[in-house]
Amino acid sequence: MSNRDIQNTLAVFKREFLGYFNSPVFYVIVVIFLLAANGFTFFFSRILDYDDVSLATRFFVWHPWIYTVLAPAVGMRLWSEEHRLGTIELLMTMPVSPWQAILGKFFAAAGVWLIGLGLTLPIVITMSVLGDPDNGPVISGYVASYLYAMACLALTSAVSAFTRSQVVCFIISVSLCLFIALIGDPSLTHTVVNAMPSGLESIVRFICYFSFMDHFFEMTKGIFVLRDVLYFVSVIVVALLVTDFGLRSKRA
Repeated sequence: MSNRDIQNTLAVFKREFLGYFNSPVFYVIVVIFLLAANGFTFFFSRILDYDDVSLATRFFVWHPWIYTVLAPAVGMRLWSEEHRLGTIELLMTMPVSPWQAILGKFFAAAGVWLIGLGLTLPIVITMSVLGDPDNGPVISGYVASYLYAMACLALTSAVSAFTRSQVVCFIISVSLCLFIALIGDPSLTHTVVNAMPSGLESIVRFICYFSFMDHFFEMTKGIFVLRDVLYFVSVIVVALLVTDFGLRSKRA
């Protein structure tokens, strides 16, 4: 990318990122995220009742389910709002390429989640006081959590590029993120495989390979494998490519 490309991308990023702080929705979503993260960790996992302070099984385990709902809530306005207000045409006629706009908007939404995730650090500090969690799984867990959130945002961006309605975008995105999460559940996979006709089990297992869950949980264990990182990066890139296709098809 040239300096001009970077400047244009940063201009879009700045506009979108600051725009979140002017919206009460941003603060509501962050508060809900923090309440959910704390509630699941301290009440559902009852982490204070056990000597085990493993954040993988008490804290990070809840993040995919939280992101399934809240990431689409953040990302649904990425392009649907532009379509609804009719500003998408104005944006595309500005000296900003579609990819500069896509990246600027996406990283602005990702920046919002980085702030939200950073606000959960008091939970980790509390666990460090109560016990002695390994730093490796904590760091890799945060990386996995952030990559998971970015993947959900990228999928929502792709859906948003094809619809004018934020509500429709939200429903489709939540359904998509939920499906991708559920196909990684071992018990559900086992049930589906047993119910499938003979010969189709391999197809089911192949589909289940694309679940975020396996890659996410491997990273939360402190097993930092490049394959898992590349998986999430690949999902993000493909989803942004679909976003580009959707925007270009709207312009055609």
